Amino acid sequence: MDEHYFTPSPATDDRRVPLPVRLAGRDLDLVSSASVFSGRGLDKATAVLLGRLDTLTEPPAGARILDLGCGWGPIALTAALEHPGAEVWAVDVSERARKLTAENAVRAGVANLRVAAPEDVPEDLMFEAIWSNPPIRIGKQALHALLLRWMARLSPQGTAALVVGKNLGADPLARWLAEQLGDREVAKVASAKGFRVLEVGPQR
Repeated sequence: MDEHYFTPSPATDDRRVPLPVRLAGRDLDLVSSASVFSGRGLDKATAVLLGRLDTLTEPPAGARILDLGCGWGPIALTAALEHPGAEVWAVDVSERARKLTAENAVRAGVANLRVAAPEDVPEDLMFEAIWSNPPIRIGKQALHALLLRWMARLSPQGTAALVVGKNLGADPLARWLAEQLGDREVAKVASAKGFRVLEVGPQR
């Protein structure tokens, strides 16, 4: 039932399971649990995004980077490892996901990662980059509201990268974002394995 999308505190067993994974060129021994998105490993969409970071606008030194919908933390951890001078925020509605990301940050040896529920991110905090595998399956209306809420948190020169399945509406979503964010270009910067990477550019 996609419990990870909708349940702040899942009722399923929270036993940790080993999760060996390679992120930012490093082999890491992380952990996962039930009722967390892609809890058994790196999902294809996130792998496509992380494999195409070289196509994205480089965050400036000291940037704030947001991983929206962090799950067990692959995007946030990669951002923290690749940009040790950045302030990385990992945000998820799921308390279990947040706990896993925090634990995995310790396991990965990163100290520049902050984990928070959406409502606990300071309202005046702006981001220079948002990297996300957004929760497409929450439905169009909820997804649109989510994206508009967080795109408004981009700094004027900030950019956002979203990975979306072609068959889950990547192209219509790109057009919708371009319409809604009239002062920012929305471009398809990469395509692989049935997924597109969309980049929202800085304000024009």
